[in-house]
Amino acid sequence: MRRKEKTITDRNEILEILSMEKICRIAFADDKTPYIVPVNYGYRDNSLYIHCAKAGRKIEMIKKNSIVCFEIEHDAHTVQADTACRWDTLYTSIIGYGNAELVTDTSSVIDALDVIMKQQSGQDEWSYDERSLKNVMIIKIIIESISGKRSI
Repeated sequence: MRRKEKTITDRNEILEILSMEKICRIAFADDKTPYIVPVNYGYRDNSLYIHCAKAGRKIEMIKKNSIVCFEIEHDAHTVQADTACRWDTLYTSIIGYGNAELVTDTSSVIDALDVIMKQQSGQDEWSYDERSLKNVMIIKIIIESISGKRSI
């Protein structure tokens, strides 16, 4: 990181942000084309969980290249000034890299959906109808590296 004074060195702070935010941007890549998409997610045990349809661009890209990058921001806002070059953005952000895998067995899908729903709602208990379970795919991203940055 170029601006070392902005580095978040406390791993617990990074984990706290991972555990409380709701939106994550995930970047996928195949041969030459990057693709980034904002998703709802859940975090547990060094892994991110997202849900999607069983077919689509994310799935096809993971099959070609399972390495992904992700970004999560916390409390970002713009600070206005009288001149253009004096504006600033205050934020906390996390960027990480991981390996994406497709989760297909029903019990693991339910477990992952519980992780996502807990993060999104704060509620522990959920039930899922069979039709929904048949139509959903879970992407599990095992985090390989992560860093945080803060501008205050």
